[in-house]
Amino acid sequence: MEVRSVCVFCGSRPGNRPEYLEAGTRLGTELARRGLTLVYGGASVGIMGAVADAVLAAGGRVVGVIPEFMKPKEIAHKGLTEQHSVGSMHERKALMAERADAFVALPGGFGTLDELFEIVTWAQLGLHRKPMGLLDTRGFFQPLVALARHLAAEGFVPEPQAVPFAVSESPSELVDRLMAGPTLPPVEKWLRRGSQT
Repeated sequence: MEVRSVCVFCGSRPGNRPEYLEAGTRLGTELARRGLTLVYGGASVGIMGAVADAVLAAGGRVVGVIPEFMKPKEIAHKGLTEQHSVGSMHERKALMAERADAFVALPGGFGTLDELFEIVTWAQLGLHRKPMGLLDTRGFFQPLVALARHLAAEGFVPEPQAVPFAVSESPSELVDRLMAGPTLPPVEKWLRRGSQT
């Protein structure tokens, strides 16, 4: 599958380090430079807003998806190419997944992890073969990578799928790896007795 659009999961807060916002801006600029459409949660604040603003400033396309009840909290972006309002977080995640050919997580909180884990789980179940990546600014995701390896070591994830995403501190290198194809090798885990979820 050709990658034409990238869904970005990230914080609606800026975080405590300026590097997080800077990384969001650099990724947005890189997506636009390559002609890739950004799909994201539709907010104008935090790292979410920084990524969207960078794509737009560089002449790129941005598709936002935001639940109605989140608009006052995340402050819906007014200048997007497309802004979709949905009724729930479930609808938000489903539409973002449908519109994206690849996924990237940047620093964020529990919402970011929820979105990332769901998309990884869908890949494990064979519901998609889209590449997934972590923009590892200042080693933000290293504890998560260690946890993923621990899950495999303890027998809850097939070893080939221990780290199901590309990991890089460089936006351009990360996009290169996404463009190269799926990051999760297929495993016929449901065919073996005693397989773990």
